[in-house]
Amino acid sequence: MPSCWCRCSSTSWCSKSRVRTIGLKEALNWSLVWIALSFLFNGLFWWAVKDSTGSTEMANTKSLEFLTGYLIEKSLAVDNIFVFLMIFTYFAVPTHFQKRVLMIGIIGAIVLRTIMILVGGWLLAEFHWVLYVFGAFLILTGVKMWWAAGKEPDLEDNPALKLLRKLLPVSKNYDGENFWTVENGKKIATPLFMVICLIALTDVIFAVDSIPAIFAITSDPFIVLTSNVFAILGLRAMYFLLAAVANKFHLLNYGLAVILVFIGTKMCLIDLFKIPVGVSLGVVVGILAVTMLLSVRTANVPAKGQKV
Repeated sequence: MPSCWCRCSSTSWCSKSRVRTIGLKEALNWSLVWIALSFLFNGLFWWAVKDSTGSTEMANTKSLEFLTGYLIEKSLAVDNIFVFLMIFTYFAVPTHFQKRVLMIGIIGAIVLRTIMILVGGWLLAEFHWVLYVFGAFLILTGVKMWWAAGKEPDLEDNPALKLLRKLLPVSKNYDGENFWTVENGKKIATPLFMVICLIALTDVIFAVDSIPAIFAITSDPFIVLTSNVFAILGLRAMYFLLAAVANKFHLLNYGLAVILVFIGTKMCLIDLFKIPVGVSLGVVVGILAVTMLLSVRTANVPAKGQKV
């Protein structure tokens, strides 16, 4: 796979750009801020449920559902981020342009996932058997993710990229932060527009995986939506954080694959045995903790299929 797809027409706009890049420390701070806001929201949500129902048990259950759903969405977003990193590397997107692309992607993801959650909630309410379809899909996705983990993805064979190239004439050079430029008197797309399209398509694909996963935890559309929104809001900061330490968590995809299989199994067994939300939370946290610990301890050992 080529190291990049395009190049800057000149370095002057890059060196003179006043757009500030996000460093590791700032990305970590913002990630912690978004996580803190999510926990604050969950605390307020607990209080609101207790105040409206008068039941502490109900408040505990609902807040635990939010926390579990948030953690699942946050975990699955990590895999999404690694694909973003691959796209940015392939198109050689300057770091200070990545912020704008991610922000647009986050806004689009919130709108898209809201629609998908409302549709998914309606399907589950009207057709209970859809749960089994979602469960089987998550198990298959987890198995596929396990086999693909550690292998270097090839963006050149991406069907979405091939389709975009056929539909749109694209400049070989960037034109600042513009999505369109003029060459030989014709208005054509810039590589940054291609990146935006691929980011949007990527989120559609990952939403198809992650939204059914959280419906295995709760059927409450409000909890599904809010846990998704809070997980997505911190996506930009988490991207810059993980981009700097991605090599330290090379086994994370294996953990995510196991989580998807577990959630899918939970869905398929829902009418035979309902796994408590607390147990689900413990399993997800445990898998992530073990995977990250093993990743750190084997950081200097190349993963399967990974180039040295």
